[in-house]
Amino acid sequence: MSYPPATYHGTGEASARLTRGDASPSLTYPNEVEVLYLANAASTHGQFGLYRWTFGPTRSGPDPHFHRSISESFFILTGEVELYDGRVWVTARSGDFLFVPAGGVHGFRGTAPASMLLLFAPGAPREEYFETLARLAEQPMSAEERAAFMDRHDTFWV
Repeated sequence: MSYPPATYHGTGEASARLTRGDASPSLTYPNEVEVLYLANAASTHGQFGLYRWTFGPTRSGPDPHFHRSISESFFILTGEVELYDGRVWVTARSGDFLFVPAGGVHGFRGTAPASMLLLFAPGAPREEYFETLARLAEQPMSAEERAAFMDRHDTFWV
């Protein structure tokens, strides 16, 4: 394996962006789950998307599913999160990491005070996916609309 082709051909520039640890969430779900967009696909030119996910007081998370075009990785920051590795649900704790390649069945569930990092590669428009899911209680979808939405966002339930 070698390095990919160069995408920058200058002599260096000040282009780094710092997000402070106490930054306000980008999105708060009705169940009090908070999501901070650390690096979205637009800001990384499609290389990856990175999000800090902080669970609310009630147990939440998606059932087993897979993606056809993106990998997903989980790094547990605090607390305990139940991760589905395609075979069984396992309890992951601070410092644990799960990598799920494209096609890998996975899911997660957690309750406050747990938090984790979610990494999608390559970058995909996950913000619109997260924001639409947050609005579902107020703007429900028909079964057909939900199926088209999930297909558009590369999410396939098993």
